[in-house]
Amino acid sequence: MEVICLQDEAFYTLIERVVERIKDKNTSKADKWLSGEETMKMLRITSKTTLQKLRDEGKIRYSQPEKKIILYDLDSINEYLNKNAKSTF
Repeated sequence: MEVICLQDEAFYTLIERVVERIKDKNTSKADKWLSGEETMKMLRITSKTTLQKLRDEGKIRYSQPEKKIILYDLDSINEYLNKNAKSTF
């Protein structure tokens, strides 16, 4: 068995780096369901009416767990953006 000795400062620096890495990995994974504001930001639209139109026309998938809470599916938003992407020459 090997024993590794570290000075106090080196040990705490190592711990801080590990914690930062874990936080980065956890925050980089996006939620499957986005709020209306997050969806509008991702689609770069400013009108709630436009968002509702996309929802009503079935262009993006959504879930309504409560009357005033509407969540949007990240995969369907990415699919919508990809479907409407124009190819270059």
